[in-house]
Amino acid sequence: MTDGPHNPHAQAAFRKEAQLPTTKAKAAEQHALKMGLPGADSIGDPTIGTFSRGPLPLYAGISTMLKLPYLEDVRKASDYDVGFLGVPFDIGTTFRPGTRFGPQGMRRASTQYTSFYSFEMGVDLFESLDMCDLGDVFTIGNIEKSFDQISRAVAQVYTSGTFPMIMGGDHSIGYPCVRGIAPYVGGRVGIIHIDRHLDTLEKDMDERMHTCPWFHATNIPNAPPTNLVQLGIGGWQTSRAWVKGAREKGTNVFTMDDIEDLGIAKAAEVALELAWKDADAVYLSFDIDSVEAGHVPGTGWPQPGGFTPREVLKLLRLIAAEGLCGMECVEVAPCYDVGDVTSVMAVHACMEVLGSLVDHGKLPARRAPIANADLNAWKGT
Repeated sequence: MTDGPHNPHAQAAFRKEAQLPTTKAKAAEQHALKMGLPGADSIGDPTIGTFSRGPLPLYAGISTMLKLPYLEDVRKASDYDVGFLGVPFDIGTTFRPGTRFGPQGMRRASTQYTSFYSFEMGVDLFESLDMCDLGDVFTIGNIEKSFDQISRAVAQVYTSGTFPMIMGGDHSIGYPCVRGIAPYVGGRVGIIHIDRHLDTLEKDMDERMHTCPWFHATNIPNAPPTNLVQLGIGGWQTSRAWVKGAREKGTNVFTMDDIEDLGIAKAAEVALELAWKDADAVYLSFDIDSVEAGHVPGTGWPQPGGFTPREVLKLLRLIAAEGLCGMECVEVAPCYDVGDVTSVMAVHACMEVLGSLVDHGKLPARRAPIANADLNAWKGT
């Protein structure tokens, strides 16, 4: 590459890439050939096996997240830095269902990301992290029982010392996900919630639906509403009952106009200051419908006026730079999607967060597993 005065970021990216290792990639290549047998004699490329056992070709193989190893024995989650888990759940929706297929859609779209490398950040996730796909939580046709299943599953991953990357599912899962982490954090848990909707009702249609997670999450003793920051709120789909709930709770709300006035970098700085105030950990909830509706048709509540993809990806990177205790990506509904673009956006968001965590030295950072953890410690919260 020719150096010049006009492309310093690209120059830095090239220098950073040259320093990245390839050790794990080469080992995985050899393992794939061993497991899938060397290719036919007519194949000139020695890395191509008879059976697909690696990321290539993108259209082949079993659709785990990023074609990562499927960990059948969840008791061994502690062997990994990051564990992806799906929460195929949508009976908390109040309008269009379909987010129960969100994990499937994200896994399918993730095959485009199996290089694991970000040019701008100069991060190779495959070389930096040990990651696995833990499969899906067994959710059933009952909201509260499914919440219990979700909290127990997230508790299992978190107490293993593994970073939980949660693929929803409707946004009602925000409450049981935080509930599954909070008891095992030494102090307060802050929450950064990126969305167009406040989701602060106590009940909707007499149930705790996807309009309700932050009313209940902020009832958890060590997850107070003063540490909840809600970014991107607004539009014509925000009910007055939501506003009343947020006002009475005292959450920190920023509209798209607020963020436009502040700028993405300043908005992230303020959000981090509020979420981390007297907190020991911060949880990130990313609703895909926070993105301008024209970019993410595959969701239950598309709404114009949200973030552009570039804006929200920058916001996610800046938030992750300070460290997180877990992340959820919710409200992907592939049945309404066009060419998987919404699922692609969701996967990209997860990759940006992981990349920023690695780039800023927050991962890998193995927390010691909690020995003999009570996976029901969240009960009563």
